Amino acid sequence: MRDLSADAVPPLALELAGRFRDAGYGLWLVGGWVRDRLLDRPDDGDLDFATDARPPETLRLLKRWGGSAPWTSGMEFGTIGVEKAGTRVEVTTFRSEVYEPGSRNPRVEFGDSLQTDLSRRDFTVNTMAIALPDVELVDPFGGISDLVARRLKTPLAPSISFSDDPLRMLRAFRFASTLGFDIDAEVLEAVRQMHDRLAIVSRERIRDEFCKLMLGPAVSRALEMATDAGLAGEFLPELPGLKLEQDPIHRHKDVFHHTLAVLDNAISGEKDGPDLVLRLAALLHDIGKPRTREITPRGVTFYHHEVVGAQMTEARMRELRFPTRMIEEVKTLVYLHLRFHTFRLGWTDRAVRRYVRDAGPLLGTLNALVRSDCTTRNPRKAAQLDKRMDDLEEWISDLSSREELKQLRPALDGNEVMKHLNLKPGRIVGEALDFLMEVRLDEGEITKQEAYSRLDAWYAERQKE
Repeated sequence: MRDLSADAVPPLALELAGRFRDAGYGLWLVGGWVRDRLLDRPDDGDLDFATDARPPETLRLLKRWGGSAPWTSGMEFGTIGVEKAGTRVEVTTFRSEVYEPGSRNPRVEFGDSLQTDLSRRDFTVNTMAIALPDVELVDPFGGISDLVARRLKTPLAPSISFSDDPLRMLRAFRFASTLGFDIDAEVLEAVRQMHDRLAIVSRERIRDEFCKLMLGPAVSRALEMATDAGLAGEFLPELPGLKLEQDPIHRHKDVFHHTLAVLDNAISGEKDGPDLVLRLAALLHDIGKPRTREITPRGVTFYHHEVVGAQMTEARMRELRFPTRMIEEVKTLVYLHLRFHTFRLGWTDRAVRRYVRDAGPLLGTLNALVRSDCTTRNPRKAAQLDKRMDDLEEWISDLSSREELKQLRPALDGNEVMKHLNLKPGRIVGEALDFLMEVRLDEGEITKQEAYSRLDAWYAERQKE
């Protein structure tokens, strides 16, 4: 645990506190910066403050101080922001937040008490404040003790905290993932009793909190706890749905725990930091299994679960308001994650080209997902899968050295097709390009002269139809 001193507080914070004090107001550093500084963790550089000044006064003080024009989009909630010297600063008037029945947005009330403001925050480890400019720690709810114990407790009764903002239930599991903290038993019990309250929170807020959870180092542990407490079913019902009854004949592996193992594998294999697209694909790659599960005399089957899973992935991510591009990327990975397993049947250059074409810029991510999907405890089987993937990647590398594999396209473009066949834009041009792409995939690169010859023959046959 790191000690706090005047030297630990950014000069910018002390400077701003002086301006507020001269105007007759107090200023306190609050939030994640305080928690992370005490944990000696790197912070994101942003500074959050609480004040007894009302929003119009805060705006006036920041206008005279900040390096940028203040942003006031959160003013009705008491928050004014500004950026100075590359640091994002947000100052919020003491407040409480309460959800009204049926509302998806909290009602905010301003107050005059720091302790009341801190009491309405999510967890005790986030209720500590630093009084400025004197740099004195304020800890009315035992945040230091819980920080040392690496424990998540609420400053008030969990039922009150979660009634104020039900998203805090999901945030508990986010901190379990990102900080590795344990969740107090009373907090978990409140989640079990109140998880249906999450329904009143906007999809966007849930998505943002879920993404933060997914980017932590202890994702699987947090998701398993959230599932056991009933919360995961409120925003990702496909996850508890993976707790399938084992195959009564061959005792097939539990899909839920297989999924968490795949997610752990994906995280451990990341080379350039957390990859949200890969992690989401690892989490969702088998969600089509419950709908496609059949038990036969030879065991359990999940035919075409990758097709069904891709459709379910798109629907769930749209419901959670993910960006369109990310939806398409994760959906593509889920759809393609089984393609590699036909490699053992014998591939050709044509099959490799199609694999690369269909994966596109996600090729490296797809290969990482495939490697992660090996959770067998049989060392021989694991080694065989690794060897097959090594062979495929070597094949792709060799083929790339002989032809332009990363930018697979027909030998002719649309303008060249239209000019050569004297066509106007339309369906026939698209069909011609599709034909030339099939030639490219089947045979590799051909010259333009050869492409024109093939195009003439194709067009002549088409005219006979």
